[in-house]
Amino acid sequence: MYFRRIEELRIDNDKTQQEIADYLNCQREVYRRYEKGTREIPISYVILLAKYYNCSVDYILGLSNRKQIK
Repeated sequence: MYFRRIEELRIDNDKTQQEIADYLNCQREVYRRYEKGTREIPISYVILLAKYYNCSVDYILGLSNRKQIK
């Protein structure tokens, strides 16, 4: 589920895969695989993405449908 969420968040924020890969300090192809669900994303990246998008880790992981942190 997380792979759909990280793609959705990226698109909603008008970011490219390359921009997010640069933020995470990884290659674009590696990040693309996270979005497609063919590679497991490290929890440290999930935390960084939650901070970047100002949402909860639970939202990214599909444990909550509440996007914004209160």
